[in-house]
Amino acid sequence: MGARDANEPIPLLQLGVPSQAADDFPDSDHLVNSHPARTGNTWTAVAHIITGVIGSGVLSLAWSMAQLGWIWGPLLMVFFAAVTLVSTFLSAIATDLQTLTMYVRFERIWHCRKEECLDMWAAHTDESLWDRSCVYYHYRYLHEIPDFHSMEWLSVIAAIMSFAYSSIGLGLGAAKVIGNKVIEGSSYGVPTSTAIQKMWQVSQAVGDIAFAFPYCIIVLEIQDTLKSPPSERQTMKKASVISVGITTFFYLSCGGFGYAAFGDQTPGDILTGFSNYGPYWLINFANACVVLHLIGGYQVYSQPLFAVVDKWLTDQFPRSSFVNRNYTVKLPSVPALSLNLERLCFRTAYVASTTGVAMIFPYFNQVLGVLGTINFWPLSIYFPVEMWLRQKNIGPWTTKWILFRSFGILCFLLNMFILAGSIQGIMAARFS
Repeated sequence: MGARDANEPIPLLQLGVPSQAADDFPDSDHLVNSHPARTGNTWTAVAHIITGVIGSGVLSLAWSMAQLGWIWGPLLMVFFAAVTLVSTFLSAIATDLQTLTMYVRFERIWHCRKEECLDMWAAHTDESLWDRSCVYYHYRYLHEIPDFHSMEWLSVIAAIMSFAYSSIGLGLGAAKVIGNKVIEGSSYGVPTSTAIQKMWQVSQAVGDIAFAFPYCIIVLEIQDTLKSPPSERQTMKKASVISVGITTFFYLSCGGFGYAAFGDQTPGDILTGFSNYGPYWLINFANACVVLHLIGGYQVYSQPLFAVVDKWLTDQFPRSSFVNRNYTVKLPSVPALSLNLERLCFRTAYVASTTGVAMIFPYFNQVLGVLGTINFWPLSIYFPVEMWLRQKNIGPWTTKWILFRSFGILCFLLNMFILAGSIQGIMAARFS
């Protein structure tokens, strides 16, 4: 690969091995943190983004649309799609080492998507298919995939699965609308007995939409997989536009057709609404696709955390074979596997802990809503804006400064509104 352009962003994680570790383990093929070659392109980036963004939450957007109605539902989906693009572009543009270091330090403290990993892992725990097979497959993938560079194939498969169950939900909704020969719903959504009750429902619906779009936490990791030329920044921008366009189409379609099909009776999961209509084999297939997609989505959001832990352990224990050496495991009739003992132990414990929390924690979705608000504004809005303002040396009270500060304040106020609704949801679940 040629020399890096001065304007290209600095990779988020350069996982080099300390010199003393290299001296102890001269065979580079067995070093855990050898930095792989970059082979990614626009379409692999699209696959990573789709895998990380279009989750099983797309099936709940019809409920969100029902709370907001035909006017505000679509408008807010388009609005948050635009917010996501702005945030992503600002993150991709940031090239200054100081601002990037600030972001990395904050990310390591908060690491906002740990909660989203829990959300993905907890989703569909009531599905028998998930209970029987997901743990086996996920453990296998955890041990075989060393880093973000090695999971392009998994992201492609997961993206296909997300398209599959989203298309099934969309198609079933459209079929029901055609069969009913009427479009259900109203301009202002599901009526409630009091204005306060309506406000809390709107708050939760806005939160569902807001958290369905952002992927700022993995932008730089995806960008670090892209080959150059063309510049990583240009490739990432193109992939983001394609991905957000596809995502917005499916969100609007699934949410719109689901609301049009069920109106005020729209369920929280659109697939459950068709359980009395069938075809059952198609609904079961869609649920299976959800499970397979969650495996890929879990990987996409877990890899940055795994990379930070691997880097830290390598720095702390540079001479440890437990941390720094890979072992080749050969089994009959299957490709050889690369096994690292530190990864095996840490990632197994990580999966076990998140699974345990997802199974035993009460009113889990409401808690995740609170965690989502804690992370959404700082990492998806505030830090991309701060990095861009610092990198571009934008002075206070200039036109651009005022615009981006206003953008940040608006998103902060929305975030607080969503947080209030999430807390109310916890209180209602706790005392109901």
